[in-house]
Amino acid sequence: MTEQTKPLAVVTGASSGIGLELARQFAQHGFDLVIAAENQEIENAAVELRTAGPASVQVEAVLVDLADVDGVPRLYAALGGRRVDAAALNAGIGLGGAFVDNDLGPELKLIDLNVRSTVHLSKLLLRDMLARGDGRLLITSSIAATMPGSFQAVYNASKSFLQSFAEALQDELKDSEVTVTSLMPGPTETNFFHRAGMDDTSVGQSDKDDPAEVARLGFEALMAGKNRVVAESLLTKATELANKVTPDRLKAALHRKMAEPQG
Repeated sequence: MTEQTKPLAVVTGASSGIGLELARQFAQHGFDLVIAAENQEIENAAVELRTAGPASVQVEAVLVDLADVDGVPRLYAALGGRRVDAAALNAGIGLGGAFVDNDLGPELKLIDLNVRSTVHLSKLLLRDMLARGDGRLLITSSIAATMPGSFQAVYNASKSFLQSFAEALQDELKDSEVTVTSLMPGPTETNFFHRAGMDDTSVGQSDKDDPAEVARLGFEALMAGKNRVVAESLLTKATELANKVTPDRLKAALHRKMAEPQG
């Protein structure tokens, strides 16, 4: 193994959207990268990212579905014992529709990807970081973590888990040099809503935040060691503040208006 000359970052869900933009932030700031996703676009992303910054960086693409039981071990093995200075655990999927109408399989895959893989990879990376004495971990939560998700019931619950998980880790690690940051975006201009089957919803058809700006704010918060950042628009920030005082029953009704299919 050659000696590392640049810091190394791991980014999951990096083939598009917020994940690709997070990887771009790392590349632009001189990090070598290991990026992961379940689709072939991850190879194209690697080519692009190698020259995304003022100086070229090494980028290794790992084609892996982290929802599979062997996905996280495969990604971790690809690191080959290298020092990981920062990681952005961003892989995740959504799913719209009424809970009783949805098939169970996609809901369980959502849980496996959004929740189980994040817990598993966090376990491996944080143990290494603590043994070494430093490191930074970013977990992509969501503004959805702050409200019951009518017509996105499993997705919002998964993000509530991740937000609680991140906050608990922050307290456990407060006396160390290892930091955990949660990134809480609102609706963002990515392929998320189309993949979630939500094109015919109010939120799916609405104006959305810029993934590049969301990623920039997330990267800056990560590097500053902040506990969390709500990104990116004033509307997203206002929603997060309002949800602190709005009763859950009302938040669920408001979410229904955004996420219930209009057809």
